[in-house]
Amino acid sequence: MIFSRLSPLLRIPALADLTRDTLLRMDAETAHGATIAALRMGLAPERSQPDAPELRTTICGLDLSNPVGMAAGFDKNAEVARPLALMGFGMVEIGTVTPRPQSGNPKPRLFRIPEAGGVINRMGFNNEGHDAAFARLKDQRVPAALGVNIGANKDSEDFVADYVLGVQRFADLADYLTVNVSSPNTPGLRNLQADEALRRLLGEVLAARAKARTHVPVFLKIAPDLDEASLDAIATVVLATDLDGLIVSNTTVTRDAVAGLENATETGGLSGKPLFTLATERLAQMRQRVGALPLIGVGGIHSPQTALAKIEAGANAIQLYSALVFGGLDMLDRLKQGLVTAIRAQGKRNLSDLVGTKTADWAAGRGEI
Repeated sequence: MIFSRLSPLLRIPALADLTRDTLLRMDAETAHGATIAALRMGLAPERSQPDAPELRTTICGLDLSNPVGMAAGFDKNAEVARPLALMGFGMVEIGTVTPRPQSGNPKPRLFRIPEAGGVINRMGFNNEGHDAAFARLKDQRVPAALGVNIGANKDSEDFVADYVLGVQRFADLADYLTVNVSSPNTPGLRNLQADEALRRLLGEVLAARAKARTHVPVFLKIAPDLDEASLDAIATVVLATDLDGLIVSNTTVTRDAVAGLENATETGGLSGKPLFTLATERLAQMRQRVGALPLIGVGGIHSPQTALAKIEAGANAIQLYSALVFGGLDMLDRLKQGLVTAIRAQGKRNLSDLVGTKTADWAAGRGEI
């Protein structure tokens, strides 16, 4: 992620020139590390005024000042949840965290596709593990909905058991949990989206949630690379449980939208602008299948118009990350202002009045921005 502007409190020479363009000249993972370091030191701009009342959103009992969240993948180790919230995100999702620390895949493993506004990653759930994330979060006061995205260690003998451990560890600390079974960078992980495997996973995860002191909402994050039969199967399983919602979607392994461009042949998941249409169509198709079940739309948001399109396709709230690499952190303010403008222009009182108004178009491949 990249700063397009930094706090005027910048005093450290090494960070004084940490602009968006400077970071784009760095290796992608180095730039990401520099941004995390800057946030940890309090060098990010903070929200200057309250969010407009039209943006107030309730999802799964969580009251959000606005529906725009930081997606998982940015703050893998729960280092900067509070600074992100202070910048104005309505929710902040850390992780993915696994029970044991793991180094992830060999570097380089993060690649930009500048011409398309895309990013490919094959990070491989690199993180410091449950204990490190828990230790940081228990001491942070995060003025936004705090999500913890839980995953499984690559060498685990039982992926489902790892997710249960994640629920047990974070259920009483997080405002919501996300079960991430859709990363393409852990071999075999996406198989948990299949019918019987998903039944077992959700059964054990929700049983563990039931034993927690608080009833924390649980979301399932799914891949965009699913055919309609797979969407049907997931919807059938999910609606037979008390799962709270879905996050649609993770990165894609397809490359049609970036064919022939720099880094397009790198292995991993593609995110950013090239993912927008695919992820939004899957979002709308799941909305048609799950009725009023809460949905968080993520994948390819890069402008106020695309943020609005996610809502109209069926999202109750949205998340972004990759587009900030190219658009800068002021994109957050631009998105929120754009949503307010759209609400007022259509004579609505709240963003919720726009949810799903164009689901049919997006589900049929006729969506426009």
